[in-house]
Amino acid sequence: MVCLASAPPEPRDRAAYGRKPDPARRHPEKAPVREDVIQTYRLEIERKTFVLALKENVLGRLLRITEASASYINTIIIPAAGLPEFKALLEEIIRASESNPPPAA
Repeated sequence: MVCLASAPPEPRDRAAYGRKPDPARRHPEKAPVREDVIQTYRLEIERKTFVLALKENVLGRLLRITEASASYINTIIIPAAGLPEFKALLEEIIRASESNPPPAA
């Protein structure tokens, strides 16, 4: 059996909760990478807005998924090489959701 020790979590700045992250603060030594937009879609579900943008930069193509609500913004980036696997998993999740409807309220 292998036991991996981990460092204690870093203390968090409580005042930073609810604020948008400052990219310059997170990586001050990195300049922004230029991204060319290939295609963008916007989707509104309940009180959230999702933006799916297929982009290309010097590292290759990527899908940037941004979730925005009134109080925060979250973004994930999926390299284009992972899109077929991401699609297959998303289709599996959709099938599972359709075959297991939520309980009636």
